Amino acid sequence: MSLTVEEILALAGLEEMTVRAGASNLHRSVRWPYVAENEGIGEWVMGGELVFVTGINHPRDEANLLRLVREGDASGIAGLVILTGEPFIRRIPEAVVELAEQYGLPLIEQPYLLKMVIVTHLIGTALVQMAQAKRSRHDILAQLLSGDYPSLATARQRAAHLKLPLDGPRRLVALRLSAVNVLFDNHAADHAERLLQDVRQAVQDFLEAWSRALPEALPVVVQGDLFILLLADHENIRAALANLYRDLQSIIANMALFMGLASKVDACEDYPKALNQARQALDVAENLRPTTGLCDFNELGVLRLLQAIGDRSVIDLFVKQTLGRMIESRRKQPNSLIETLDALLQENGNALKAAQRLSIHRNTLNQRIQRIEQLSGQSLDDPLFRMNASVALLVWRMTEAQRQDRA
Repeated sequence: MSLTVEEILALAGLEEMTVRAGASNLHRSVRWPYVAENEGIGEWVMGGELVFVTGINHPRDEANLLRLVREGDASGIAGLVILTGEPFIRRIPEAVVELAEQYGLPLIEQPYLLKMVIVTHLIGTALVQMAQAKRSRHDILAQLLSGDYPSLATARQRAAHLKLPLDGPRRLVALRLSAVNVLFDNHAADHAERLLQDVRQAVQDFLEAWSRALPEALPVVVQGDLFILLLADHENIRAALANLYRDLQSIIANMALFMGLASKVDACEDYPKALNQARQALDVAENLRPTTGLCDFNELGVLRLLQAIGDRSVIDLFVKQTLGRMIESRRKQPNSLIETLDALLQENGNALKAAQRLSIHRNTLNQRIQRIEQLSGQSLDDPLFRMNASVALLVWRMTEAQRQDRA
């Protein structure tokens, strides 16, 4: 549990501390305060620190302060606080401010007369209190999400005490990082693990800041590899999540991120159902990889039926029986007939539009249609065959996407 830089600056007694750069990243979490005594900080921090620079034990000229900004950014510190005034660091050079702004590193100026013992005491006390409160909030939400709580009345009492707004309609969103294998394919295991944890923390920090700005905000819950948001229901939620997905792209590096959105629930006792729905939608999003990264449970349609089939072999057999003969493994393009069938169904049987979609001549399309009907023993005029083929193609596209990911 931690405080953000913004929450620390809002503490009573720290009003004299001023943000000089990196205001867009004040949502970063602060694990603990660290007073820098050495020439550099790269070897002495692990990420998440709010680093204080006094200039007492080491000269801090412009070159040294620039070095601290670079090393702080590379190490993932939460922010850099520079004490200014006589007799050590008189002012923060403009070049240091500009570099911190370029990196997006929160740079804070603290008057030297504001004693460090007061600052560290206030931050330390707040960290302990905030950690306890956040732990309690997350404990309540985790119990409600799992359905494992002593009594609903007690959970509601605790939520009211901790100012958790549980009442009112909610939409649950489950988010998960995908393509993690990219990190481990391109880096040594220890380095890849550190990169993964850094990205996960950056995503969590961003989500917490994003959700705090929304009405009736609830904390982000981390459950295994899931980030869980409980958002107040509103008509623009899809657009808001699309913007969130776009903003997260700059954080997740070469990995991918997908989201599953549950149906609206009106009471906290329905959170487990909402989480299950969001998980189902998330699984589909990871398989189909929509451009917005989002799949809404309300729009799953037939996929909701397929998700309910516990034995995957039943689905695989259905796909094989419906499409298997059309896969011509000895040809240069073994899936051309399946892709043609898919195009025809996507265009509601309009052969001209299907040919345009596939960028082939109409005569070529007609030849493929004859081949499809010959191999399947079915007619494209048969509505039952079209329905079965549509479902089978939906599963085939999901499977093909997974195969390409593993290739």
